[in-house]
Amino acid sequence: MAVRIRMKSLGRKHRPYFRIVAIDHKQPRDGRVIEELGSYDPMVRDTDSRVQLKADRVKYWMGVGALPSEKVAILIKKYLPKFEQLAAAPPAAPAK
Repeated sequence: MAVRIRMKSLGRKHRPYFRIVAIDHKQPRDGRVIEELGSYDPMVRDTDSRVQLKADRVKYWMGVGALPSEKVAILIKKYLPKFEQLAAAPPAAPAK
């Protein structure tokens, strides 16, 4: 099975929203997914907040041979280092 990392279209007319998913390459755009890896909301004004990624799962799928689509490859290249740093940072201690 050839796996691709691509966007699944959600939202409504004039309000797009996408989920970044791992999916079999033969499935249609909004077909059955293997795993959800994040989301992309192009309507958010702050460009750094548009993308949410599960960095460890994206790296796993790319490590086992999943190919990202052109648009997802751009998002991964731009935002993956940010989410890797967040995952590596220790969680903040609760205030006492």
